Amino acid sequence: MPGPRSAVRARQVLRWSRRLTAAAVSLCALVGVVRLTAPATASGPDGEPPGVHRQLAFLRAALDDGAADAAQRQFPEGYFFLHALYGLTWVELGMREPAGERAEALREARWALERLDSPSGRAPFSADLVPSYGVFYRGWSNWLRGGVLSLQPAAQRDPAELRRFAGDSAALGAAFDASKTPYLAAYPGQAWPVDSTVAMASLRLHDKLLPPRFAGTADRWLRGVRDRLDPRTGLLPHRVDPDSGAPAEVARATSQSMINRFLVDIDPAFAREQYLGFRDRYLTSPLGLGPAVREYPDGMDGPADVDSGPLPLGVSLSASVVTAGAAQVHGDSALAEGLTNHGELLGVPVDTPWTKRYAFGLLPIGDAFVAWSKTARPWVADPPAPPPASISWWWRLPLLSVLVVLGAAPWLPNLVRRYRVRRAAEACGRKPVQAAEPKAG
Repeated sequence: MPGPRSAVRARQVLRWSRRLTAAAVSLCALVGVVRLTAPATASGPDGEPPGVHRQLAFLRAALDDGAADAAQRQFPEGYFFLHALYGLTWVELGMREPAGERAEALREARWALERLDSPSGRAPFSADLVPSYGVFYRGWSNWLRGGVLSLQPAAQRDPAELRRFAGDSAALGAAFDASKTPYLAAYPGQAWPVDSTVAMASLRLHDKLLPPRFAGTADRWLRGVRDRLDPRTGLLPHRVDPDSGAPAEVARATSQSMINRFLVDIDPAFAREQYLGFRDRYLTSPLGLGPAVREYPDGMDGPADVDSGPLPLGVSLSASVVTAGAAQVHGDSALAEGLTNHGELLGVPVDTPWTKRYAFGLLPIGDAFVAWSKTARPWVADPPAPPPASISWWWRLPLLSVLVVLGAAPWLPNLVRRYRVRRAAEACGRKPVQAAEPKAG
């Protein structure tokens, strides 16, 4: 049988293990409070969001280890998107630097663009489309190429990059001008308005960087878009008939969040209408625990897919992340920060002095969307006036209350025990004493 000394040691080990567990739980709760309340977005369009450089360090290492090929096996455009978002985030950071301090941003953005312009980058797309490889491939590539040029002083821009940007823009403009619908095909027989929105924004960027030539194309595009809005929501539909552009699927948040990121650079007034309509119909607070974005409009449910991911309580986590960027470009700082703080709490970020990753880095494309959203701002239009706020700082209170309770709960049994000992001692008319440990031997 164990002796008194072993029993004492066992009680000591148990007591210290309880204390360590309680301390760990309380520390996690405290970290949650910090993530929920600390600034997570940029302070103004020229500010740099915290942690993005470390996110990009993680993403570059992941890309070097084959993360883009892994993403392609999970998503139809995984390889393309991971490189595109990596390059675009570097452009965003570079734009915040003085012209003479953009070498790293320019190098990394060009590196990403080279991967898009490779056989692997073009592999999912058809060369037989108009324009070749489809509007998804050509639009996002053109937007990134314009971003690379934006990092260079006008007199020092690379002539080959300028020619390529002008040529690709001309091909997109000609395709829009020749089309009976504002929505070009991304794949044979398939068209999504979000892809054409990105491409049209790249033409607006062309007209900012080079002599303007696409104003008429953009005006015709906007008229066609207004004639083909989703009848249920008044927003751009998620998917359309490729021949007529007629809505084929209700507006959904996975595309709306991106549309509202780019539309402000095409037509700020129309973008404002669309953004407020989107926010009114899709912003939600599941269980009263913070802002999130529904995949389908309020009052409607639908199936999940590879774009939306799982839809717990109807919420799309991916759309919630991208909507933070859309809110930022529209000057909706309260919603942008709310969605980002919510993501900081739920996304399980792992911080080191050198890198930052979410969800333990298991899905790098998710990290890429977070970094891209945190750095969002208009590239063509002036920053718009903030819209009326849809949430206040106080949405955090329910979650803060939960975190405080979780942090205090492990200590409550000991506090209750001490309180009872004190009351019992007072009832006996003596001071409470600390129980002595039995001596060994």
